[in-house]
Amino acid sequence: MARERIVTGESLGPEEEVPLNLLRPQRLDEVIGQRDLVEKLSISLKAARDRGEPVEHVLMHGPPGLGKTTLAHVIGREMGAAVRLTSGPALTRPGDLVGLLTNLDEGDVLFIDEIHRLGPAVEEYIYPAMEDFRVEFTVDSGMHAKSITLPLKPFTLIGATTRAGLLSGPLRARFGIVHHLQFYKPEEIETILIRSANLLKMNADGDALNLLASRARGTPRVANRLLRRVRDFAQVKAKGKLTLDVAAEALKLEGVDEVGLDQLDREYLRVIITTYAGGPVGIEAIAATLNEDIDTLVDVVEPYLLQVGLLARTRKGRLATLAAYTHLKQTPPERPADASLFDQ
Repeated sequence: MARERIVTGESLGPEEEVPLNLLRPQRLDEVIGQRDLVEKLSISLKAARDRGEPVEHVLMHGPPGLGKTTLAHVIGREMGAAVRLTSGPALTRPGDLVGLLTNLDEGDVLFIDEIHRLGPAVEEYIYPAMEDFRVEFTVDSGMHAKSITLPLKPFTLIGATTRAGLLSGPLRARFGIVHHLQFYKPEEIETILIRSANLLKMNADGDALNLLASRARGTPRVANRLLRRVRDFAQVKAKGKLTLDVAAEALKLEGVDEVGLDQLDREYLRVIITTYAGGPVGIEAIAATLNEDIDTLVDVVEPYLLQVGLLARTRKGRLATLAAYTHLKQTPPERPADASLFDQ
């Protein structure tokens, strides 16, 4: 059952990308947060420019909305190169990938989102492309079959994934820079919101932006989406002035609570607590009860609940922690399934 979620890190569609593109950093020195990755990239980009070579291949993994696509565009701008975008599910045949690779100019950046969803046949073609800048394919069949090698212009592949564990070892080993993007700290999100509010020419109080930062789930895309929603609310209800009270009222209307949970997050936790006695329970059972896709729960809902300590994943299944009971104003069981979780 698909539903629009304002606090999801995933894109809500092309119509959202245009306004969000205006708020994205353009250069590396404009990027806020992810310090370790930014430092690695800064060194690699300068070294590559000095040598006149493409930057080495980059793999970024982590929850959606943390800036993987943004960083790909930043790398392209820093290197003065074009960025070609595609995704793993879009590359269904080897010919799809070969067509992209042979049309790259020297130094171009090829960004493959959801790279863990590349098919095995397509993935085999990417190995020699990444290592030796060439592709090999077979024409005809049987006794008339022959192998053709096409040279490629040196390029940079940037892969992004929310499921690093599904990436094959041989593919992962071919990336020079591998980095896990972390959720952003509240102060980093607040800095992002200050920058975005200035770009949007908003009349916003610092307390209001601080409140938005505390409910943005450590995710820049969510923060900027919330900012745009409360901007509309302030324009209609408060003559364009975004105060703390206006922001709180707007977030209440959107169903975003004090720790950044929305209706689906609360339903997820409530199902574990009320239907399955707090757990442990398998993700398949939760998904069936909620009538939701398992991948949506694993990739989009669970990472933040784990981050803020409302959920625990064990070998036996999912467990609601004491903090989840407290947040939902539920009475915890006298003898929890895993007492250690309630001692934290």
